[in-house]
Amino acid sequence: MDDKKIFLHICCAPCLTYPLKVLREEDYEITGFWYNPNIHPYTEYSLRLSTLKSFAESQNLQVVYEDDYALEEFIRQVVYREDNRCPVCYYMRLKKTAQKAKELGYKLFSTTLLVSPYQKHDLIKDIGYLLAKEFGLEFYYRDFRVGYREGVNLSKEYGLYRQKYCGCIYSEKDRYWKGGKK
Repeated sequence: MDDKKIFLHICCAPCLTYPLKVLREEDYEITGFWYNPNIHPYTEYSLRLSTLKSFAESQNLQVVYEDDYALEEFIRQVVYREDNRCPVCYYMRLKKTAQKAKELGYKLFSTTLLVSPYQKHDLIKDIGYLLAKEFGLEFYYRDFRVGYREGVNLSKEYGLYRQKYCGCIYSEKDRYWKGGKK
């Protein structure tokens, strides 16, 4: 059934664990989608990508990989808006997800970003609904944060690499630089 086929943007393997479990329990047919041009440095990007590939294979999950590492595009869109970068980042990734979902014949799309209590859910939801309208799709919004702790535990059980920051160069600075904000 097409109403049970979902094209799921994946930010990282640990954030996939809980939504994958829940959606499969509810008989959704899931195809994952990797597109994350925001992740910096490239070594971090590669580690997250290889972790997802291993996990997806172990879970028999089909994933479409958009592996062009468009870091420059992300930085160009964020420059001079560094303190308001999240809307740009969400929009880039969800737009590419909606485009690919439409191209592949999916009607429903979503993102694993919805599992993190560190993400801006209202903003993700608004962008998802906006893009759904633009592309003639449905955005599947669900507050997966209720399973965040379970997802953390699952990712540890699976032995997945767990990153220490959201992904972009700015979140890396926020995480590690002890000098404070300007």
